[in-house]
Order: sequence, then C-alpha cells, then structure tokens
Amino acid sequence: MAERTSLPVPPQIAAIAPDGNLTPRQRRRLMLDMVRRRQKPGTGSAHEFLRRRTALNPWPDLRDILKDIPWVLIGGVATRAYMAERMTKDMDVLVHERDGEDARKKLEAAGYISVSRLVVPGFLMRSPEGVQVDLIYGRYPWLDKVLAHPDHDAAGYPVIGLPYLVLLKMWATRNQDWADITRMLSTATDAQIAEVRKVVAHYSPDDKDDLETMIYLGKREMETPDQPDNPDV
Repeated sequence: MAERTSLPVPPQIAAIAPDGNLTPRQRRRLMLDMVRRRQKPGTGSAHEFLRRRTALNPWPDLRDILKDIPWVLIGGVATRAYMAERMTKDMDVLVHERDGEDARKKLEAAGYISVSRLVVPGFLMRSPEGVQVDLIYGRYPWLDKVLAHPDHDAAGYPVIGLPYLVLLKMWATRNQDWADITRMLSTATDAQIAEVRKVVAHYSPDDKDDLETMIYLGKREMETPDQPDNPDV
C-alpha cells in the first residue's frame, strides 16, 4: 500500500481545523466561501440553458412495475425536474422502508437483479438493460407526505419535492450535491425558495446559513453580467 503523502495544512483550512480534518459541513462552508469570493454576475451557463427542463436520458420507467407502491426519484436524475439535465451514472429511487422489500420483489419479477446491499438501507439493482438503480429504503419523518405529493419531471416520472431534494443534498458530502443545490435554486421561484427555507430551518437548522449562501450564488449566476462602458471593448 502506498504511503500517504504528508502535506502541510493550508492556513485557510488550519484556521478551521488545525489537523486538516474538516467535517463535511466545514468543507462545504469552505468551498462556498471560495466560490462566493470569486463569482461574478452571469458567469455560469447561458440563462436559456439553465431554464430548460428535459428528459433526454433514457432512464428505466418504473411506473407500471411499482404502480401499487409510492416512490420518487432522488439524486442526480431527480435534479432534471428543477434544473438543466445533467449526466449521472445511476438512478436513485426512494421508497418507504415498510415498502422496501415489496418494491425489490416487484423489480426482481420484472427482470431486475439485486446486486448488493447499499451502505444505506436498500439495494443496488441492475435493470434488464444493465442500468444501475439504487433502491433506497427511507424512514424520514416527512417521507409519507413527500411520497403522497410528488413533483414530476419532463418524462412524467415522480420526483421528490424541491425542498426535500435540497435537504437530502445538504446532508450529502459530495461537491456535486452542493453544486446541484446552487443550480436548482438559481431558477427557483420566490415561493419555492420560501418552502426550501422553511424545510431546512425545521429539519436541518445548522445548515440555514449555507443555504442562504447557495441561494445567493445561484441568483448571482442568473444575473446579467456588467457591461463595459465602451461597447467596442
């Protein structure tokens, strides 16, 4: 096994964690601070692209297979309901834990293969076409409400509501998840953002400040960039 390279802890990180071991929340806050300092208005993708809602990637349609079980998309595939569609390697499906085994059996009866257990409760499954589907068994206090009132993407698939997708991605540890939040909030309406704030304040109050930073960064991305005084410049 290769030895781990000993790197000096940069001052900016040492000021937060002298040993260099940042918690996920500390790492997220550090990344957000770096982005906020460097961002200029309108420095993201074209506004028309950001507002597009498509379902171009052919993910498995589980609506007939799981027609008797409430389920929603979460993860990267779900984001296409709230921002421009992006690539991701698998489809994350959330069901209530009480329905988890029934959902798995229905998928297996339709030709899906249970590959292995996930780190979280649930199973990694493979569709007959070879697509990876993560079937996740949830037990969140808000889950019944969310499953009863899903949003839908451009393909008509049930998708977890924006406030709860933001909440789940707040709890994640990947930079991609935090970038997704900023991108989704960039085109969210005032009413949607109000609901996001309410849900995060209730279920994850320690993340309220980071949420406000993400809202700010997203809205800045949608601003028109400053124009030079001389139009020929």
